[in-house]
Amino acid sequence: MVERSEAVLDRVFHALADPSRRAILARLATGERTVSELAKPLPMSLAAVSKHIKVLEESGLVRRSVEWRTHTCSLNAEPLAAAQTWLKFYEQFWGERLDALQQLFREKKKKKK
Repeated sequence: MVERSEAVLDRVFHALADPSRRAILARLATGERTVSELAKPLPMSLAAVSKHIKVLEESGLVRRSVEWRTHTCSLNAEPLAAAQTWLKFYEQFWGERLDALQQLFREKKKKKK
């Protein structure tokens, strides 16, 4: 179970690591798009965009449907839940550490007065 969730997390973070893939996800957040529509604003070939979409599909963040020669992509935000859970743990972890550090500084400041 842990190995599976770690693999999902690895794929999601790998997919999110590239700015072009994040731009694709941002466009898909407003609705379905064809691969050609997703490629239009990006400074790369259609083949390169297809490779980025493949990475997003492998992470589970994008679903692609094919009708004749038209490939349509849609966003699947479900895998982001694993990333959010992981980030939330570390947000709490560091929040507690920083709060403790702040408290130490306050106590040290009071002792100096």
